[in-house]
Amino acid sequence: MQKKPVARRLTGIDAARGVALFGMMSTHVLPLYAPGTTDATWTALLFSGRASGLFAVVAGIGLALLTGGRSPHRDRALTADRRGIAVRAVVIALLGLLLGGVETNIAIILFHYGVLFLVALPFTGLRARGLAAWAAGWLLLAPVAAHLLRPIVTAGVTPPTVGGNPMFEHFLVPQTLAADIFLTGYYPVLQWLGFILVGMAIGRLDLARLGVQLALLATGLVAAVGARFVSAQLLGPAGGMAALLQTPDGRRYPLEEMLDVGLAGVDQSGSWWWLAVSAPHSGTPLDLAHVAGCAAALIAVCLLLTRRFPRALLPLSAPGSMTLTLYSLHICVMSWADQLVPLPDPVPLLWLQIAAAVALGILFQRLDARGPLELLASGATAAAREGRADVRR
Repeated sequence: MQKKPVARRLTGIDAARGVALFGMMSTHVLPLYAPGTTDATWTALLFSGRASGLFAVVAGIGLALLTGGRSPHRDRALTADRRGIAVRAVVIALLGLLLGGVETNIAIILFHYGVLFLVALPFTGLRARGLAAWAAGWLLLAPVAAHLLRPIVTAGVTPPTVGGNPMFEHFLVPQTLAADIFLTGYYPVLQWLGFILVGMAIGRLDLARLGVQLALLATGLVAAVGARFVSAQLLGPAGGMAALLQTPDGRRYPLEEMLDVGLAGVDQSGSWWWLAVSAPHSGTPLDLAHVAGCAAALIAVCLLLTRRFPRALLPLSAPGSMTLTLYSLHICVMSWADQLVPLPDPVPLLWLQIAAAVALGILFQRLDARGPLELLASGATAAAREGRADVRR
C-alpha cells in the first residue's frame, strides 16, 4: 500500500525534470533575441534561467529522497548516503569536465552540478523545517555576499573566470577555477546552492498528499509573482533602473531589454541597486526567489497531473528519468551541428532532438532499463554506499 504514492510522486518529479531538460535544450538551440532586435523571444521569456534553475531544484528533491525523504536517515545510514552522494557528485563532475572539452558555446552545468552535490552534503540530515529556514536565508543572503565578494575576487584573481566551460587543464589555475565555480561563472555555486536547498526542503514533504501539492503550487506562484512585482517597484517608482543606467555596464549594454533574457557576463558592481533586479542569471535575491517559485509551482503541477494517472506526462517523465544521458547526448549533437556549413535550421533541429529524447526515454522505460550514464552513476553510488566495488542491482 505504500508503494503506489511513491511511484506517482517520482513520475511527477521525473516529468518536471523532463521540462527542465527540454527547456535548457530550447535555450541552447533557439535564439533568445528576435533577429535584428533586442526583443526577447518566447524561448527566453519562458525558459531563460528558469529551466536550469528547475533542474537544480529537482536535483535537491533527489538528494532529499536519497537520504530518507520525509524521515531523513541518521547515523550509519546517513553516512552511507553521504558517501554515495559524494561519489555520484564526482562521477557527474568528471563527465562535466569531459564535455567541457567539446567545442560548443553551451554553458555546461554538470561540473557545477557535481560541486553543488558536495556542498549540500552537510544539509542532508536536516528535516523540512530546518531546510526551509536554510533555503530562505540562503536565497536572501548569498547574493549579498556575492555582491560584496565579486569585486574583491575579480581584483585579486587573474583571470577571474575560466572564460568557458571548466576542463581538466583549469586545475592548473586553481584560484581561477574556484572563483569561476563559486562566484564569477555562469552557474555560481554560492547562489545556486539556494536552489538545491529549496529542492531538499520540498523533497522532505509528503509529496503524495493533495494538500501538500496544492500548498506547493500556491507558495510557488506567490514567490514567483511576488519577486517580479517587488523588482518592478524597486526598479521603476523607487528609481533603481535610473541608478543602474549610470553604472559602467548599465551604460554599455541595453540593460532594460536584457532584463528579460539574462545578465550573464554583465558586471553587477558599482551600485547596490543591482540586487533589485530579477533578471535571469543575475543571481540576486529576487531572481533566485522567482526561479525557485516557478520551479516549485511547475513541480506541483506535474505532481497534480500525475496524481491519478502516473503515465499522463509520459513524453516528459520518460526522458526525465534519464536526463544525464540525454543532456550529454544533446551537448554532443549541438557541437556537431555547430560545425555544419550552413548551420541547420534551429527549429527542426530542436524538435528532432526532443522527439529522439522522448523515443529513447520511452524505449528505455519499456525495457525497464536505465540510461547508460544513469547506470554508471547509480552503480558507483551503490558501491560507495555499501563500501564495496561490486554491488548487484
